[in-house]
Amino acid sequence: MQRGSVGADARLAAHPLDHVPGEDTWLALTAGYVDTFGFVALFGLLTAHVTGNFIMIGSELAGAGHGLLIKWLAFPAFVAGIVFARVLDNSLLNRGHGVRACALYVLQAALLAGYMAVGELAAPVTDADAPISIACGLLGAAAMGVQNAHGRLTARSVVPNTVMTGNVTQAVIDAFDLLFSADDLEARHAARTRLLRTMPPVAGFALGACAGAAGYLFASFWALLLPLVALCVLAVLARKTSAPQVGI
Repeated sequence: MQRGSVGADARLAAHPLDHVPGEDTWLALTAGYVDTFGFVALFGLLTAHVTGNFIMIGSELAGAGHGLLIKWLAFPAFVAGIVFARVLDNSLLNRGHGVRACALYVLQAALLAGYMAVGELAAPVTDADAPISIACGLLGAAAMGVQNAHGRLTARSVVPNTVMTGNVTQAVIDAFDLLFSADDLEARHAARTRLLRTMPPVAGFALGACAGAAGYLFASFWALLLPLVALCVLAVLARKTSAPQVGI
């Protein structure tokens, strides 16, 4: 379990974790959508995780592709999103998990709205090094930095939803155990439980990736309205699940 703040363990022991049903899947769908959207719209920029951008930077240093500056600057923007999320979460430490999650969703939605608005001003984006193109990408990276920080800061029981490598690895291990641990009922039950929780986000991310590419082709930056609406709905639902925070 990740510790999002000092005393998190004591607070978690005081009441069960708040969790919106299907939240992991919706977040994974959002990450897949926004990440693929940025890749298509902004010269291979991956907004949801920094690892892919490091790879793209390396490939472009070797002469494959263009748009090096926007990928370099995406890293500090991603970090800034995490810092913004941390500052906001710290200001709400005495509130319920639902309130804190709601606030982070609102912050992410605001950054994503900026991403969409600046993108529309920049469209059609033809120069990766133009200041407005870079500003657009940095807002997207900051928004997804907030999402990456979300589960860790609120200490909520969430499956990783921005990068699927770990989830797919665990799913394969669990599928193997489910198939070949016939005599170990406890192991089969644990594997089945994890699979039921891990596979929906994986499927959601894949669906979001396809939808993000299609959205850009059909609606340009206005296609970001879909994940923006999803975040607003999640913010409302998270606020409704809030439980009173017990002081320590």
